[in-house]
Amino acid sequence: MTIYVGNLSFRATEEDVREVFAEYGPVSRVSLPVDRETGRLRGFAFIEMEEDAHEDAAISELDGAEWFGRQLRVSKARPKDDRRPAARSGGYAEN
Repeated sequence: MTIYVGNLSFRATEEDVREVFAEYGPVSRVSLPVDRETGRLRGFAFIEMEEDAHEDAAISELDGAEWFGRQLRVSKARPKDDRRPAARSGGYAEN
């Protein structure tokens, strides 16, 4: 399972995120996506932990917690197929 962390501070580093989640068990991977054009963090992360029980505990404890002045949204990551498509702009409406 993978954990999704939303509303993440743009100041948070991989080490910061790893340290917080390590309180609930060993962290095997942290991914902080970066905007291709600006190089800035996108404000969310994906975390993988060694055991599902540790991931469940982290989700339960950290969802809604305030960190770096922001209220985190922590949940199980949805597979790509389950996500809503991105809104597109500049298209033409068919009549």
